[in-house]
Amino acid sequence: MKFSQIHQGIKAIAISVAFLSSPALAEPQPSISMYGSPDLGPDFVSLPYANPNAPKGGTLILGEVGGFDSLNPHIIKGRAPWQLRFWAYETLMGRSWDEPFTLYGLLAETIETGPNREWVEFSLRSEARFSDGSPVTVEDVLWSYETLGTVGHWRYRGLWGKIDTIEQTGTRSVRFTFNEDNPELALLAGMRPILKKAQWEDVDFTVSGLDIVPITSAPYVIDTVDPGRSISLKRNKDYWGADLALRRGTNNFDEIKLEYFGDATVLFEAFKSGDIDMMREGNAEKWETQYDFPAMQDGTMTKSEIPHQRPTGMRGLVMNTRRDLFADWRVRQAMIEAFNFEYINDAQTGGRQDRIQSYFGNSILGMRDGPAADGVTKLLTPFVNTLPPDTIEGYRFPISDGSERNRKNMRRAVTLLDQAGYRVVDGKLTDPAGDPVSFKILLRQGAQEYLSIVELYMDALSRLGISVEVDLVDGAQYAERRKALDFDMTPFARSLSLSPGNEQRLYWGQEYADVEGTRNLMGLNSPAMDALIDALNTAKTRQQFLDAVRAMDRVLTAGRYVIPIYHNGPSRIAHKSYLKFPSDTPIYGDRIGFFPDVWWSEE
Repeated sequence: MKFSQIHQGIKAIAISVAFLSSPALAEPQPSISMYGSPDLGPDFVSLPYANPNAPKGGTLILGEVGGFDSLNPHIIKGRAPWQLRFWAYETLMGRSWDEPFTLYGLLAETIETGPNREWVEFSLRSEARFSDGSPVTVEDVLWSYETLGTVGHWRYRGLWGKIDTIEQTGTRSVRFTFNEDNPELALLAGMRPILKKAQWEDVDFTVSGLDIVPITSAPYVIDTVDPGRSISLKRNKDYWGADLALRRGTNNFDEIKLEYFGDATVLFEAFKSGDIDMMREGNAEKWETQYDFPAMQDGTMTKSEIPHQRPTGMRGLVMNTRRDLFADWRVRQAMIEAFNFEYINDAQTGGRQDRIQSYFGNSILGMRDGPAADGVTKLLTPFVNTLPPDTIEGYRFPISDGSERNRKNMRRAVTLLDQAGYRVVDGKLTDPAGDPVSFKILLRQGAQEYLSIVELYMDALSRLGISVEVDLVDGAQYAERRKALDFDMTPFARSLSLSPGNEQRLYWGQEYADVEGTRNLMGLNSPAMDALIDALNTAKTRQQFLDAVRAMDRVLTAGRYVIPIYHNGPSRIAHKSYLKFPSDTPIYGDRIGFFPDVWWSEE
């Protein structure tokens, strides 16, 4: 199933009318879809956006800002290259990124569910192997789920709490039985990385750093590590799944190397000189004006734009509502009023990029303009007394006249602060207790885009009498400060999919509002949001699902937690000309599963 009319009509896609009412999997099947039936039949040759005849070979050199001090991407402690989650570990089922939420057998050959998806059973492939040649066993699956679910990163723990039992049901089969009515759990159970149990015996999994090189079950193995500076992965030529349809035409490079740089400016210069092979560019103005260097002019490099049909997500500056200053929605709205987007956007992108208007904007899942529809209103009404103003009526971010002074919006900011009990004394804004108002904006060294934005924003805040400092720290401190929720305001980016589900609790749920390493950076603590996440995950019809997501979008947007900047539009990738990709790109565009998965080298 695919959603329709997403991202300015790039291509029309149909959504199944039978949402969760499609027949349950009465017997083992090679695939499963959250809504309706999988697009690809049991005899499909390759994913629709992969080239099954793509040549193998070559080295791909990529750049990253910062560093790393761990090779374990599954724990809270340390900084591991984020790519290892996807390049070094296989899951029971694999995704097609041309469908909102459909899974096909990977480590598992088949999947079977109960009539209401109250349980799911997977049968492992007999040929599934780790990179050391040992078989992937049910015991590895049991250990991986329990370990990740109890001491792993927060992204894994939510599912574990919803599993009533997990048991071996045959030589190569394992069954999960769930403790709540939540049809998505059957699919989520197929999406956890499987680790080799024997490698972690007598080892503290929660503090593993660079001392343990993971044994993988995926197409790549870690080859060389220069701590904090570079890491190289080589394609395992004995990879057990090379002939699977899900893998045909993917993982084509013999080697992928990650080089780390101190900041984005140095990274860009390394790309221009040819030291790295590709560069993603989020700024449309820079894309048009700064990519005319010699390697582009002589054809050594080229620029590609990758369309997509996914929600904009949210990107901007997040306010930490755990701080007294940002606990009041009126103060947060005043911060948004003072952020002169039109002026900043012109300075940053030449006005080429549109502002993000909501979390699920640019898609069929996004909230509609104006008052909420009946189904959305019904979901929100029980919480009407706790919702911020304009949640049901309709909220829009303010528009300035584009001038530097932004007088009209600044007057609204002053009025809101006055209503919240803040007063200007001798040119300084004071809080209701009479203390001067000041806060810090936490930035990572090398985050030049946000530094430029913040410098313009600080001028406006100073006119309100607010003292603001930039807290500029290195990559390691930045990561630790955010994990510890030790910030007032900081950059925020949350990508959202066409198939939102249980992961939304990790992003916005009360349970994760105040835990170390949470993705709920703003500290959203809302019974309404928790109820909407429940409604989303138990929806029985297409309309119920849409109503729940659109209601969530309203709560998030009207909550005024993030000062949004511009969204990127299509993905912009500058790269060596010999790097190729199929012309038929997935609906998710340039996301996990596309680059470098289906690219190849014709060097």
